[in-house]
Amino acid sequence: MSETFWLALALVLVLEGIMPFLFPKQWKETFLKIASLTEGQIRFVGLVAILVGITLFLF
Repeated sequence: MSETFWLALALVLVLEGIMPFLFPKQWKETFLKIASLTEGQIRFVGLVAILVGITLFLF
């Protein structure tokens, strides 16, 4: 299980790094827009991401 965890973490880091590497200007603008959201909106986005991740994991 430990190896699977580290592989999953590595994949997340690769996927997270693609946008700032390929499109740094657009990534920065998007990050600034996200930073201006309210805490409730950010939590909703986080909840949706969790639910999508769980759904993909199960299927």
